[in-house]
Amino acid sequence: MTSLRSFLARTSVLTMVVLRTCHGFYVPGVRPYEFAPGEEVPMKVNALTSIHTQIPKDFYRLPFCRPAGGPKMASENLGEFLTGNKIQNSAYSINSFARCSVLCQVTLSKVEAHTLATHIKYGYHNNWIIDNLPSAAVGTTASGQRQTHYAGGFPIGFYDKDSREAYVYNHVNIILEYHNPEGKDGHRVVGFKVLPMSVSHRYSGGFVWDAQRVSPSPYRPVIRVIIWLLRTVAARQLVEADASIIYTYDVTWEYSETAWASRWDVYLSEDHMVPCPGALVFNHQLHYGSGVPFGVGRFDFGSQPPDIAGYNALAALTDEEKEEEADESGWKLVHADVFRPPSTFPMLFCVMVGSGSQIGLCAFFTIGLAAVGFLSPARRGSLMTAILVFTCCAEAWPDTPRPPLQKVSVDWQLCTLLTGTAFPGLCFFTFVFFNTILAFFRSTASVPFLDLVIVAAMWCCVSVPLVFLGAYFGYKEETISFPTVTSTIASDDSFWGSVRRAFLHHDIAVMDQFYYVFGFTLAVYIILLITCAEITVLLTYYQLCAENHRWWWFSFFTAGGTAFCTYGYSLIWFRSLEASKMLITYLLYFGYMFLICTAIFLVTGSVGMLTCLWFIRKIFSSIKVD
Repeated sequence: MTSLRSFLARTSVLTMVVLRTCHGFYVPGVRPYEFAPGEEVPMKVNALTSIHTQIPKDFYRLPFCRPAGGPKMASENLGEFLTGNKIQNSAYSINSFARCSVLCQVTLSKVEAHTLATHIKYGYHNNWIIDNLPSAAVGTTASGQRQTHYAGGFPIGFYDKDSREAYVYNHVNIILEYHNPEGKDGHRVVGFKVLPMSVSHRYSGGFVWDAQRVSPSPYRPVIRVIIWLLRTVAARQLVEADASIIYTYDVTWEYSETAWASRWDVYLSEDHMVPCPGALVFNHQLHYGSGVPFGVGRFDFGSQPPDIAGYNALAALTDEEKEEEADESGWKLVHADVFRPPSTFPMLFCVMVGSGSQIGLCAFFTIGLAAVGFLSPARRGSLMTAILVFTCCAEAWPDTPRPPLQKVSVDWQLCTLLTGTAFPGLCFFTFVFFNTILAFFRSTASVPFLDLVIVAAMWCCVSVPLVFLGAYFGYKEETISFPTVTSTIASDDSFWGSVRRAFLHHDIAVMDQFYYVFGFTLAVYIILLITCAEITVLLTYYQLCAENHRWWWFSFFTAGGTAFCTYGYSLIWFRSLEASKMLITYLLYFGYMFLICTAIFLVTGSVGMLTCLWFIRKIFSSIKVD
């Protein structure tokens, strides 16, 4: 036990040191491209998104300017389809500085005006892309300070709650930051910002400008004039039927010392989104949470050596001395029943432990690779693709269904089949159900039928066979041994051991939009598993001291209780979304949260149970049993 305590101490200290020194980085996913002077820089548009509806929409479903020849889809991988991306070309021509360039004129019909106003009211955002960089939004605060947000794009307009009118952002200032690498001709794009605003343009004779109020002065910096316009132009473009909207844009180039390899750093860091005081509190909470496993483990394992020494001393007494100590109670008295396999739903228990182990393994490798930078944000869809690949590979993990029920006469083939089909089947058919609804709403999040067939083929032809392959090798291994002999007849449970329960609440940080916080996610994931394991061991130890040997399901539900807290927290947090009253929004949010919390329940429950199995074998192998 001394070595165990020292191991826990070293692990906790190492965890805190790593958390203190870790920084986010990524492995670039695309090769740099040098644009020659005057060369056109293509700009692409992605799907419109809103945190209030969770239903991404096609950019060209709204009355925006279309490129000559119509929009064309960019080549996408399976992961991009599953995440709802729909990248297309745009009508914007960017090759040099531009001043109030006219893009197009759109006259709104009654239906188009209603559709555009509804999407503005629901808070939809543009997501533009230049040289694989997502657009950042530039705005001003109430105090007039300029702010840049690097997540979530920029809004398509704003809704005035007092007048109940919608205004569209029909003028944008596109700010491109460039860097000239040594030994290379041309320049590289290292930054992409958009300053949107709404302007009711005045014109005469088609596109002949009355430039008194909307054209910037050639003697003043463009960005200052744009901010001045944003503050002084009273006439904004109202969205109404028969309104004639002119879309215009400026292009501003700014030199930057940022190298091409570091252009994603501002996206990877969340410092620009979290105020400094809040960030300090959040940082302290993280390091406080990293110390919780050490404290729990110190209290947990520090209380066992006296018990073990006492039981071993009791075993060395004479018969007369043992009779005097007959009133002694504790966890040693259940040695004949503690390793008795669960008698309640043994097949379900085995399937849940096996599924949880596989999901936990998949999550660890996916978050780990993303944290070290191999799943680059420059490769869109790589994260979802990695999840699919690791999910299939994790199915081949051999020992997941075997340890809990190795002494139970169950059909291992049926157990293996359910392990590979129960939770994946629940996820797949739920996804198909939601996909059908999203297709009805013409959302870009609806996956094409061919991609659904590919996912189903990966599940049936790759994942399930790998489950049987892993189970085959797992059952061929040597059976795990227990330090005590299980009696034929189970003893009665103690009342107090049946009423001991505990709930562990893990607070979660939910960002409205984020790009790359996997370093923090990996740290939280490890702390979560360690804390769940140690608290489950602690409560199971108290249950055994109360002479209750039925610890299998108790340990699983004790650790898995984290999922119930998470789902309860999601119910509270949902109010802060100011979500629309559309039924599909509620179905998507609570449906996917149910799947996520089910996965958390299986992962934490499996970790808690397997840790308790190791712990109980350890303590019972340290005592002498008559």
